[in-house]
Amino acid sequence: MILTDPEWQAVLLSLKVSTLAVLFSLPFGIFFAWVLVRCRFPGKALLDSIIHLPLVLPPVVVGYLLLIAMGRRGVIGAWIYDVFGITFAFSWRGAVLAAAVMSFPLMVRAIRLALEGVDMKLEQAARTLGAGRWRVFCTITLPLTLPGIIAGTVLAFARSLGEFGATITFVSNIPGETRTIPSAMYTLIQTPGGESAAARLCVISIVLALASLLVAEWLARQSRKRIGAL
Repeated sequence: MILTDPEWQAVLLSLKVSTLAVLFSLPFGIFFAWVLVRCRFPGKALLDSIIHLPLVLPPVVVGYLLLIAMGRRGVIGAWIYDVFGITFAFSWRGAVLAAAVMSFPLMVRAIRLALEGVDMKLEQAARTLGAGRWRVFCTITLPLTLPGIIAGTVLAFARSLGEFGATITFVSNIPGETRTIPSAMYTLIQTPGGESAAARLCVISIVLALASLLVAEWLARQSRKRIGAL
């Protein structure tokens, strides 16, 4: 399968956007999953609903909200541009942000389910032996949650690869800058004679998603074996 330069650009940009989206959102995903499982506070249900809101909102609505908030003249985006000189709208950074927002609920949900399965008695036993909260989290909670973290990371990566609606609304469809695989396919489908190129990108998208899921399953099995051996 031979790809043209614009098609390679779309594939590489999709991989770049998805990888960065997962890397930047993973610490926040672990933190919010832990907060939702281990903490009790007023407004917890509201926080849970806000985190999962991108799952039920139309992606175009999410992209529009990002444009209002993080655009160059947005509520937050204007301040970021004035202070740091960084803009998100109509750039690959915005594509990363849109992908991270849309995939974040899947990541949090997978990690949260794994955290709920961790026996708190193990954590309490470590605390009674003098271990601090951070040490307990790093040596007991985090390793036991690893299969869920892997699952959430891969789900978020696969979701980021397929992100379209929020991305095209927030950062448009700029070749070489914001044109990921879904945006490139959208353009090719509307272009006379572009069906074969769209089919190639479709196959690549399926292969990438399937490969990521297979790798995630293998990593999850390995982590479960290690946990069982302890």
